Amino acid sequence: MSAPDGRSPRDTGHAGTVEMPIFPLGAVMLPGESLSLQIFEPRYVALVEDCTDGRREPEFGVVLIARGHEVGGGEVRTEVGTVARITEVIELPGSRYRLRCKGTDRIRVEKWLDDAPYPRAEAELWPDGDGADDGELLAGLRERADRLHALTAQFARRNGIRRPPPSAWLDDLSDDPTTRSYELAARLPIGPTDRQSALAAPDPLSRLAALSTSVDDAIAMMEFRLL
Repeated sequence: MSAPDGRSPRDTGHAGTVEMPIFPLGAVMLPGESLSLQIFEPRYVALVEDCTDGRREPEFGVVLIARGHEVGGGEVRTEVGTVARITEVIELPGSRYRLRCKGTDRIRVEKWLDDAPYPRAEAELWPDGDGADDGELLAGLRERADRLHALTAQFARRNGIRRPPPSAWLDDLSDDPTTRSYELAARLPIGPTDRQSALAAPDPLSRLAALSTSVDDAIAMMEFRLL
């Protein structure tokens, strides 16, 4: 992550923070995930043009909109997000763009800046803290995911749905605890609030614990619907 003028965060004089463009979304982007965006609102067109002018790194922060809408401004934003690095940009007619991005580092917003010409913030990289052995939590999470899928399939059959949602694919996970925890958060059938809780967890073990709670809540809800 670089400052707008190409300097590293260490060179900004803000104790590791760097000013960066921010794209608030109604969804959570996790490190390692891909993201496709259709850009048409003028403020985000300006953001894309600034990020791809060759004078800085082609990246911006993505944060979840806690309340409000993506279009029009005035939304309430979370303060933990992810750096989205632009990997492909396609210019479309009518001052529009199609982007493909890849999530890289987790960030924490330290200070929101003026939204003109687009949302900006002083943010810092927020790497995971040291983790502990997650083997027990991982095994429990697999069992919970299987239980949730069985309940979902039962609910689908009861309601005449021929093709229930597939089970979460929890194989071929990374050996790195942080990467593995984000892969699990991306693959489990949980909503944006639960994904944000996982993103904001301080370390991989805490992230797996948060995911376990999220799946437990989904299981309880599905069991209630099956009464």
